[in-house]
Amino acid sequence: MSNRHLARTMAMQSLYEWDFNGKDVQELPAIVDHIKAEFAPDFDDDGYVKRQIEAIVERIKELDEILEHFAPEWPIAEMTTIDRNVLRLGVYELKFDEKIPSKVAINEAIELGKTFGGETSGKFINGVLGAVYKDMVSKGELKEVDNKEVSSIEEKAGSSSADTAGKDDGKVEIKTTRTDEEKPAEELVDTEVVG
Repeated sequence: MSNRHLARTMAMQSLYEWDFNGKDVQELPAIVDHIKAEFAPDFDDDGYVKRQIEAIVERIKELDEILEHFAPEWPIAEMTTIDRNVLRLGVYELKFDEKIPSKVAINEAIELGKTFGGETSGKFINGVLGAVYKDMVSKGELKEVDNKEVSSIEEKAGSSSADTAGKDDGKVEIKTTRTDEEKPAEELVDTEVVG
């Protein structure tokens, strides 16, 4: 497990415990300390967990509104506590953390969902974050780090052989594939960012 993945896991676990125990902001420092002591006592995360938790809690209302917009059939209170907090972390990193590329934020959240959530958590998280990302792209709201990545890809594509010309049309392909026992499949939307 990479250092950043471990730190992200501890951030999610801290959010989970905070949410599960009533969202008392005063308890957050103790929760973070407990999680770090329990799971990685000698790990130096360079302040990542604390920064992410503080930023997420500061924007919790905005993050929850984004989630309710992109998962309208799953109000925040009806999401599992794991899915809700993985998504909060994922949306924060996807939209607001300028240091983390969008695709990394999406992939890391999916992995957290698969590891800690239910059978369909990874697909659900992928769908919600894929829809948020697609919306960002359509509105031209990519972060600077994403724009640098796109520029780098375009430069490489421009210098590649002629047989690749025209294959990258800049579109994001979305797949829909969620089923769940609690909601009829036709009520759920799950997307997958491909490419």
